[in-house]
Amino acid sequence: MSSVEKINASILYAYKNVDEEAVTKRLSKALKMLHQKIVVLDDDPTGVQTVHDISVYTDWSVDSIQKGFAEDNSMFFILTNSRGLTVEETTAVHIEIAERIQAVSQETGKQFILISRSDSTLRGHYPLETKLLKESIEAGSDQKIDGEIIFPFFKEGGRFTINNIHYVQEGEVLVPAGKTEFAKDKSFGYTSSHLGEWCEEKSGGTFQADKVIFIDLDDLRNLEFDKITNQLCQVENFNKIVVNAIDYVDVKVFTIAFVEALKRGKIFIFRSAAAITKVLGGVPDKPLLTHDELILTENKNGGIIVVGSHVNKTTVQLENLKSSVKDIQFVEFNQHRVLESDGLDQEVKRVVSLVEDYITAGITVAVYTKRERFDLEIDDKDAQLRVSVQISDAVTSIISKLTVRPNFIVAKGGITSSDIGTKGLAVQRARVMGQIKPGIPVWMTGAESKFPGLPYVIFPGNVGTETTLKEAVEVLMGE
Repeated sequence: MSSVEKINASILYAYKNVDEEAVTKRLSKALKMLHQKIVVLDDDPTGVQTVHDISVYTDWSVDSIQKGFAEDNSMFFILTNSRGLTVEETTAVHIEIAERIQAVSQETGKQFILISRSDSTLRGHYPLETKLLKESIEAGSDQKIDGEIIFPFFKEGGRFTINNIHYVQEGEVLVPAGKTEFAKDKSFGYTSSHLGEWCEEKSGGTFQADKVIFIDLDDLRNLEFDKITNQLCQVENFNKIVVNAIDYVDVKVFTIAFVEALKRGKIFIFRSAAAITKVLGGVPDKPLLTHDELILTENKNGGIIVVGSHVNKTTVQLENLKSSVKDIQFVEFNQHRVLESDGLDQEVKRVVSLVEDYITAGITVAVYTKRERFDLEIDDKDAQLRVSVQISDAVTSIISKLTVRPNFIVAKGGITSSDIGTKGLAVQRARVMGQIKPGIPVWMTGAESKFPGLPYVIFPGNVGTETTLKEAVEVLMGE
């Protein structure tokens, strides 16, 4: 294993500058040659954190997939929420989705590119999900998937890959991902920061670090399109390709080379964070959303913020929110009552009663889970996941039991935001409005949902500075 240490974030400015305008023009021409439908399988709702005016389907019915393929947009998202599923559940889901996408592709005569969008800090069911997608697609067609592109770069969240090592930015320092709190995740933990070694670790040695192909930052900055395309064309047997990146221009250069590899007959699956979806989908930049864009039918009720994530960044952001000058009431939800018979149900009733009184009085309320994380004292990842889901279901039910319409909803944390969107709000298809802060997307809920036409802010647990949650809520609350 490589020994990797923290480095100064100044390295982000040490690489050769590129004429990004010229690259963008070349990219635009390349994307016009791309006729495949881009289908993004998102393991929690935060994957739309770089795009706007894109559809998210919260189920994978044949009807939803057909609608996605029929859209004028080159790309659509399917929310699998698989980071909240057990191994057995995500296995069934991914086989089913792959078979249905394949069937709709054959029915429409339109080929597709699959992006398995997951956490930029490397958590999730990997390599299981992409392995299942590959096997299912190959079993149902004459396609042979040559390789898997691993692309966890996500600038908005401070996730950078340099010299094949993935980093998480903390202030002026880049911390190797394997040395962060995210790597200690009870369900999806890992130790390696070098992405070749991470592939080897997560695959149990099936894919060796020294066999992984790496796309170098210097080659990207030197616009070595042909070299990168040739690297991609050499890939076979579902080998892994790791892309180094520190800025969007790196994604653009890689995408140009990638499209050329597709034209030469190569087929790939992505395992990525959110940056490649924006570039490959040809989504233009858009300014951050304003209060007037977000709150279209302002009522006199208060809004609600639900904080479920337990990563340290979220706890710090919650404490900062408490310092807001805005009138916000705070209600703690005691998820430790999961150990009591009927404990969570009683806790939900208590909290819903308080929340409805505040919202009706025009007061915005923040509901947050007790900050002491609840973990089982046994080393059973699926059992831990089931308890987490049980707690998340209880928190979600606060929204589903509301009888008054809030002015807005903010959900903090991946599983929390997914469950509130799909179960609490019963959204089937949402439109991504854009971002309220970098990396923090907003859905406009569909007509079929519990509260149609409501701005729903999906706030990842691991994104933003200590003040970002407070700033986002203050934008929603307005003057």
